[in-house]
This record gives sequence, C-alpha cells and structure tokens, in this order.
Amino acid sequence: EVKKGLTELEGLKRGELSIGVNESSIHALLPALAKFRTAHPGVQVRVHRMFSRDIPHEVLNYRLDVGAVSFVPREPQLQATEILKDELALVVPLKHPLAKKREIDIEDLGQETFVGHIVESPYRRRVIELFARHRTTLNMPIEMPTIESIKRFVQMGMGVAIVPRMCVQWEIEHGWMKEVKVKQLNIPRHVYLVGRRGARLPHAAAELMRRMRISSEIGRASCRERV
Repeated sequence: EVKKGLTELEGLKRGELSIGVNESSIHALLPALAKFRTAHPGVQVRVHRMFSRDIPHEVLNYRLDVGAVSFVPREPQLQATEILKDELALVVPLKHPLAKKREIDIEDLGQETFVGHIVESPYRRRVIELFARHRTTLNMPIEMPTIESIKRFVQMGMGVAIVPRMCVQWEIEHGWMKEVKVKQLNIPRHVYLVGRRGARLPHAAAELMRRMRISSEIGRASCRERV
C-alpha cells in the first residue's frame, strides 16, 4: 500500500498543492492552474490569500509549497522564478470621453475621479509620486478593498482606475471596459513564483513550477517575435 501510494504521488494521481498569493498575483497563476487541474484532477489545490510580505516567511516555514509575489525575496534560502511581466494600466468605462482616445498625457487626468485601492503597496506609492512629479491632481474620493470591486465600480461608470493589466485583461478583451494609454505611465510589474532553495518540492508543486517556467518561456518568445 505504501509503494502504491508513493507511485500515485509521483504520478500526480493524488496529493496536495498549497500556494500563497495576494489579490492580484492569482491572475498570473490561473492559466497554469487550469492546465494543471485538467492534467491532474486528483490533486487537491489550495490557494491561500495573504499579504505579499508574509508569503516568503510562510514558504520558508513549510506552511506553503510555493508562493507568487511581485518582488524577489531577500531570504537566501528562497529562489524566485519570474513567471510574468506585467504593468499598470489605466481603465475607463466604455462611455467615458477618454475611451475614444488611444493615448493621453497624465495632465489630462487632473479632473478625473479615480477609484483607488485602499491596500498600501509600492505601486500605489509610485502612482501617487508620478502624479505629484507632473503637478497633476490625483482625485481619489473613494477607495475600495479589492480590485474586483474597483473593476465593477469602473464598469458602473463611477470613475477611472489604474490597476495591474493582468487583472483587467479579461474585461478589456471582452469589451467591458477600455484601456487608455498614458504616455507617462510606465510602471512595470514582475511576478515571481517563490520556492525553497535546494529543498525537494512536493511532486505537485514541482509540476506547477515546471508549467509556469514553460508558460514564461513561451511568453518571452512571443514578445521577441512581436518585436
């Protein structure tokens, strides 16, 4: 029975996979997780939402198999694999006057109502600093607890928002909101899959890492072809 169990684990017929994410980084994992679930339906996948700053510590202490973060952890016991290159994007309602424009200057946003994200992050600070450098008012009278609520409010016509593009890609592609290019808005985001360095990963986690590396390599090759 033990041999049979080990064989099933190695063949990924059963097992568990524990992943730590914040609200935005889960969007980078969804395509690979969908393929993983199709290939290995017997594996129990548990995705835990937490603050990015806590994820490396949870991986180190074996409470998570892997985690997805937007920075390279300082802990030398961890290794980080880049899985996605993203950037911040301005999205507006379909009937908004800016929706008719392909590109604008940041000064054009001084009179707009922004729906903000109440969670503190380095990217939130960089956006605030960007508006300050260009002496443009950042009017943010409402701040939401989740990106999903921000997207819904924008779709309702209650304002515009600056969010990670990967979080609104689906809505943009389906024509539910419009992305407008801002000349001065050039804030890239990198998403990394973090695991314990030198430690043997559980079979399920190792397989997910493999799939994410392949997806990342395909994405980079696609970008090179477009260039």
